[in-house]
Amino acid sequence: MATTSPIEFIRQVRQEAAKVTWPSRKELAISTAMVFVMVVVASIFFLGVDWILGFFVAFILGLGGAN
Repeated sequence: MATTSPIEFIRQVRQEAAKVTWPSRKELAISTAMVFVMVVVASIFFLGVDWILGFFVAFILGLGGAN
């Protein structure tokens, strides 16, 4: 693999950075809102799954101690 000088490396990095397309404010706001919505949906889903599994575990453990 050929080595490049630090100056050449910096030049290449600047060329690649110039190719980056940054999102607009509107796109950023929509993406951020979608992330928050998905976090809330996932939280509610996992809360429900945890509640259901907790109920079944408590039911199964409760069967052994009931006399």
